[in-house]
Amino acid sequence: MTSYTAGEPADREMSSDRECKPLPPVNSLRTTFTMRKRITMNAQKSNIAVAITEPIGPDGDNVIPEAGEQFVGTSQVKDLTDRAAAYLAVGYSVHFAGAAGTGKTTLAFHAAAKLGRPVMLIHGDDEFGSSDLVGRDAGYRKSRLVDNFIHSVVKTEEETRSFWVDNRLTTACRDGYTLIYDEFTRSRPEANNVLLSILEEKILNLPSLRRTGQGYLDVHPSFRAIFTSNPEEYAGVHKSQDALIDRIITINVDHYDRETEVLITMAKSGLPMADAEVIVDMIRNLRLVGVNNNRPTVRACIAIAKVLAHLGATTEADDATFRWICHDVLAGDTVKVTRAGESLMPKKVDEIMKKVCRRKSKS
Repeated sequence: MTSYTAGEPADREMSSDRECKPLPPVNSLRTTFTMRKRITMNAQKSNIAVAITEPIGPDGDNVIPEAGEQFVGTSQVKDLTDRAAAYLAVGYSVHFAGAAGTGKTTLAFHAAAKLGRPVMLIHGDDEFGSSDLVGRDAGYRKSRLVDNFIHSVVKTEEETRSFWVDNRLTTACRDGYTLIYDEFTRSRPEANNVLLSILEEKILNLPSLRRTGQGYLDVHPSFRAIFTSNPEEYAGVHKSQDALIDRIITINVDHYDRETEVLITMAKSGLPMADAEVIVDMIRNLRLVGVNNNRPTVRACIAIAKVLAHLGATTEADDATFRWICHDVLAGDTVKVTRAGESLMPKKVDEIMKKVCRRKSKS
């Protein structure tokens, strides 16, 4: 759980044409189909069809990740990052897999920052299709010119433009950016099929609708992809196709060690180490309770610590504020721990709280 900031986006080019339909501001090649029609008093009608490709400048869709002041770099974080960097350096894509709240996305940004390339970020979505990754026709622009400079001749010229807009995956492949595909298994497997040729043959297969005449796009040598995913048993998560998993290197991410979780809690909340240790020890003990040993996560440590610091309360078992903060934050994580139909959450939290605070007072 670390902090990253994004660089300023690049300026966008603006067009003076009258818009019939708004276009999304993304990097793309603009293809113009023009129909010119001239009408004169003593001449027949003539139609001229023209296809024009115009480049669209950078749009600032990419970000430059940089470590923030709250970034915590311990030996465990360094080990995970170094492993990812080794695979990325030789051209492989990396997949951080693990339970929610284990810092996968932050690790992805940290690994991407080491590459020193702009980053394109995509979040997995069940509604995604291949066009949401690659691109599509996205609107038209029309202009009309009437020329009556010579009073006996009237010339009318109409121009209609159809635009193909590249989406983020195509832009990253073309320009050699680093792609972070966060929780990619929340997209349907068929939407991710386009990644297969990118990762193996280094070719992006583009649909015939792309008006530049390029049916295929060679992937830039600097292009790298970093994926993250939650376990398949999570709600809204699809099973990824084996062919895709076979093309990437998977690094399993578990909960951080105690030292890292304490430092993260301190950095995010500003609490002193003694108080952060009490909160972290409570959470780590609660992970042993019930059927879901992945929760509560370090996010619960941060939430408790932030509210505690804001209210100026203490990590004492008899502090009423500390008790209700812990009960509220942890309610969703231990609600399934029941006996005779009643939740054991309040008793378990109080029991572990007293044990940890007692150990703190003796030390």
